[in-house]
Amino acid sequence: ANASGDIQNGAPSYTAAPNKRLQQTQAQVDEVVDIMRTNVEKVLERDQKLSQLDDRADVLQAGASQFEASAGKLKRKFWMKNMKVGISPLMATLH
Repeated sequence: ANASGDIQNGAPSYTAAPNKRLQQTQAQVDEVVDIMRTNVEKVLERDQKLSQLDDRADVLQAGASQFEASAGKLKRKFWMKNMKVGISPLMATLH
């Protein structure tokens, strides 16, 4: 590099290297910013999907609890019906 300067524009020629380095650094910063924006968008999408999944899990849990309660009632109903069917012939023979 010619430290005495460029005769045409009067600027030292060694300023071209720092400007180029600054441009490269700015390009790297811009790239990192773009990557970070993409990452933030992905995190927000993932959060939304997890929230939807959590909502569906809650609905499934509620449905499972309702099914369990209904199954218990049905089991007791048929148990009573079977007991009546089993006791009826016994009662008929006692009379």
